[in-house]
Amino acid sequence: MENYELNFTRLIQMAEQRDYISLKKELETLQEVDVAQFLELLSGEKIVVVFRTLPKEMAAEVFANLQPETQEYIVTSITDQEIAVIIEDLFVDDAVDFLEELPANVVKRVLKNAGADTRAQINQFLNYPENSAGSIMTAEFTDLRKTMTVAQAIDHIRRTGEDRETIYTCYVIDDRRVLDGVVSVKSLLLADDEQLILDVMDTDIISVNTEDDREDVAQLFSKYGLLSLPVVDKENRLVGIVTVDDAVEVIEQEATEDFEKMAAMLPSERPYLKTSVFDLAKNRIVWLLVLMISAMITGGVLERYETAFAAMPLLVTFIPMLTDTGGNAGSQSSTLIIRGMAVSEIHPKDLPQVVWKELRVSVLVGLVLSVVNFIQLAIRYPGNELMALTVVLSLFATVVIAKTVGCVLPILAKMCHADPAIMAAPLITTVVDAFALIIYFSLAQRLLGL
Repeated sequence: MENYELNFTRLIQMAEQRDYISLKKELETLQEVDVAQFLELLSGEKIVVVFRTLPKEMAAEVFANLQPETQEYIVTSITDQEIAVIIEDLFVDDAVDFLEELPANVVKRVLKNAGADTRAQINQFLNYPENSAGSIMTAEFTDLRKTMTVAQAIDHIRRTGEDRETIYTCYVIDDRRVLDGVVSVKSLLLADDEQLILDVMDTDIISVNTEDDREDVAQLFSKYGLLSLPVVDKENRLVGIVTVDDAVEVIEQEATEDFEKMAAMLPSERPYLKTSVFDLAKNRIVWLLVLMISAMITGGVLERYETAFAAMPLLVTFIPMLTDTGGNAGSQSSTLIIRGMAVSEIHPKDLPQVVWKELRVSVLVGLVLSVVNFIQLAIRYPGNELMALTVVLSLFATVVIAKTVGCVLPILAKMCHADPAIMAAPLITTVVDAFALIIYFSLAQRLLGL
């Protein structure tokens, strides 16, 4: 990593000194992702100047790895002919991702300079539902016929493979483009030249539909260890493939979105440092308002039992311990359940089993916490055993309720087709706090006669 940073410093100096010949030679030795990272460090016209020095075969791949703002800046700064070269060299899924981030007038200019076939493919992809398999697939795949011999198939791959996103897995289709089977390049290389594809292909096919959710598609890659996955339409015709790099990107985006929701923020697709202060505040204020208003329930509970803690002010000192422990216990359960559902380990039908397990866990945890708490209260406040009993019973009940609520709410959200991440720590803590205080003061009134 240190070497990369040192190289970037040297490359930036070359750009500042306008030594573009030396800079071009250095960039040609780097990976496209690293070149894109370097371009993001430049400013203004230097981005376009350096981008123009890149070899044609490298430029499109570098462009696909740039941030949307940088892509837009380059497109608005270069000629129509240069746009045509980029859009024709991009894989269709990368082109679609790029166009989805651009203003309408820029999209119109880009599509105007694309070839008829490319434009038709892009328009087709843009019509797929957002976050569907169709929206992330690519049309650049290797297709074979089952009547081909192995030798013919290998020759076909040699002739067409350069323009394909992957050639490691080939897809066997019929004249109507119906998916018949899959075959790996390894299988082809190990087979006899005269064998038919029909004899070496695998008909046990894992495929997805164009309208399947992209998160479900990404999970299939993790489950089966795939490098690519065929995407078919309702008539089982092959229309594209999703590759592992697209699946990894989806997993990263979904994980980021869940993390933001669990932290009580609206998701943002832009990097933190490139998101305006206004947008950051807007993404946070909505949930903060919801939680602030819902927290007024807790204030209402305290107001209702005002006479109880007025009669025995010492009770108030244990409220933070009860609410914090309940919130922590609930967030532990909700985090595990949300994670379990995200990786398909837990499903809504597992609700009874999950509740039963969390109940047993909460009893064990609650007993340990209650015993430890009773001992320390008895030592600190001798002669106040009933008060200590009130606190520990409240603590035990709070832990049980918190863990039950923490496991149930995310599953209920999933049943209602909502994102389980919205039922994360902040919301669960608010719910548990109200229950904890009601239990605490109800027990105090009964046991202490307040």
